[in-house]
Amino acid sequence: MPDVPGTPSLTDSEAVAADRPQRNHCWSCAGLFALALIGTLHFAAPLVLPIVLAVLFNLLLSPVVRSLRRLGLPLPLGALVVLLAVVGAAGAAVWQLAAPAVDWFDRAPKVMRPIKQSVEQVQKATEEVEKATQVNGGKSVREVKVKGPSLLERLMDRAQDVLVGAAMMLVLLYFLMGSDGFFLRKLVRVTPRLRDKIRAVEIGRTIELEIGRYFIAFSLLNVGVGLAVALAMHALDMPNPALWGAMVGLLNFVPYLGPIVSLGVIATVSVLSFDTLPQALLPPLAYLAIEAIEGNVVQPMLFGRSLSLNPVAIFVSLLFWGWLWGAAGILLAVPILIAVKIACEHIDSFKPAAEFLARN
Repeated sequence: MPDVPGTPSLTDSEAVAADRPQRNHCWSCAGLFALALIGTLHFAAPLVLPIVLAVLFNLLLSPVVRSLRRLGLPLPLGALVVLLAVVGAAGAAVWQLAAPAVDWFDRAPKVMRPIKQSVEQVQKATEEVEKATQVNGGKSVREVKVKGPSLLERLMDRAQDVLVGAAMMLVLLYFLMGSDGFFLRKLVRVTPRLRDKIRAVEIGRTIELEIGRYFIAFSLLNVGVGLAVALAMHALDMPNPALWGAMVGLLNFVPYLGPIVSLGVIATVSVLSFDTLPQALLPPLAYLAIEAIEGNVVQPMLFGRSLSLNPVAIFVSLLFWGWLWGAAGILLAVPILIAVKIACEHIDSFKPAAEFLARN
């Protein structure tokens, strides 16, 4: 194409050099925005966490509400029925597990008494050594300790924050389920191009479908693992087998870290409960056998390629969201990663990121 008269022409190297400052400016802005977003998510966790949990549970429970609507139940009433059913089921589960937990905590001081006596002996020996090596002319030094809030006070404050956050989440969840995709419809309306409208609907519906499949399949799998562990612990005469089965079922929602914590707890309880080493080794070995069957046989058959996430990406996501939001972030790490992968697969400029997040 001939040059326009009066317009200086640029070579390829000059054009790249002229475009480089603009690209560097874009990357700098993106980096600053990411840092600001991470800081906001961290410091605004009491506000952001209930919203994220409400959106996640809405993706999971909205198909149930729509099914009730097709059966003739009004949308607000269907949302209320589903919400009350979920809260009731959670309350019933906590009520059933309260008695075994209280029984174990009552037994724990008796079981751990030898360990406590050993620790006290070590503390006394350490104090004697400090007295024997005391300097400063044998004069005692008065220590001033600032008394902070007690453990009970900290627990009460934390419980109050959790209850307030749970109440906020449940109210927001009801409105989201009762709206039946209100915000997605608004997003489609304000999107100018038809192609972008179709893409937004595809992303929203695919995220809802995949997260729903993940939670349903993983919940059934974890219930089965918890029942198997409870039966195995009962057969091996472990105290409170139902409690350890429920613990394993809940912790199994956290990939990698959950089974490690479960193994540590079961091994500790087994060592404190049995007198001989062969008896103490049987419960953790039984748990390892159940986890091996679940991870290598049942899970690949159940999920197949539907949840093809990179294990390294899962582990990094656990570390990042756990650092950002603590235990709640660890539980949300995999669903958030699924949503990010699906969104990247439907946006052309982010498809390379989706390729890195995929297993194969």
